[in-house]
Amino acid sequence: MTVTTVPFTFTRDGDRLVGTLHLPPGEPTAVVVTTGPLTSVKEQAAGVYAAAMARRGFAALAFDHRTFGASEGTPRQLEDPLGKAADIAAAVSALEHDERCAGRTVVALGVCAGGGYMARAVADDARIRAFAGVAGVYPDTAAAPPDPAVIERGRLARERRLATGAAESIPAVAADSGDVAMPLREAYEYYGTERGAVSNYTNAFAVESFDHTAVFDAQEAAARLTVPFLLVHSEHALVPSWARAFYAAVTSPKTELWLDSVGQIDFYDDPRLIDAAADAAAALFKEAADRSDDQVRSDV
Repeated sequence: MTVTTVPFTFTRDGDRLVGTLHLPPGEPTAVVVTTGPLTSVKEQAAGVYAAAMARRGFAALAFDHRTFGASEGTPRQLEDPLGKAADIAAAVSALEHDERCAGRTVVALGVCAGGGYMARAVADDARIRAFAGVAGVYPDTAAAPPDPAVIERGRLARERRLATGAAESIPAVAADSGDVAMPLREAYEYYGTERGAVSNYTNAFAVESFDHTAVFDAQEAAARLTVPFLLVHSEHALVPSWARAFYAAVTSPKTELWLDSVGQIDFYDDPRLIDAAADAAAALFKEAADRSDDQVRSDV
């Protein structure tokens, strides 16, 4: 299936966010909003899954979150889970007013950290009618309380920026790990090499992000989901115990697909994993679109 890509921009709190809308030939079954891993941009995992969904007949948006990539916002490289959820809500609003997508059912797909962020966005936004989390990371602050020193480090970095105008950052990844946002060898092998380091990507993480990420809890959103949910995960992906706890707490219709991965990062670029996850998501999203169409007909 031939997929067309077109620029898609919208605003949130006065900042311009830049995305790519992936369009299938013909009328889309539904509209998928995607979000990706920590510090990532639209050309990486979110874009890979957007393209996969477009090949399956959906319009799909991947975009650079506020402060990342081609999007506006300061301080640069600020990882703010609730801010990213707000970006998603702004994206839904923009898609609702776009003539190519208006009237279509809106569904959501989150990858890695984006799974946890998307959970919050979906729980808070009734316009999103189904949700797939792929290798999602669902932080559980009750089971794993945040380190006060990490929170304090982020708070102090924000105070210094407000006082001096200079934002402090550390690398997202490094060959020798060290003081980085993602101290995983497989993360460096993706973001730190040609495998995943696209030109739009900046290998940096604003230190004040710790004041947001350390306290973010995705588990609370599970019981608030009211739409069908698909969990795609692996025993070798990040924190499968969090994925199981999140899935157990979901009370809306739910399905799970456990795949055999090498680790976490191959979910970003291994066609075998991407195709399996996208096929399962497509089935879920088509059902959601059919239900929405039935509801519209019953209301007429």
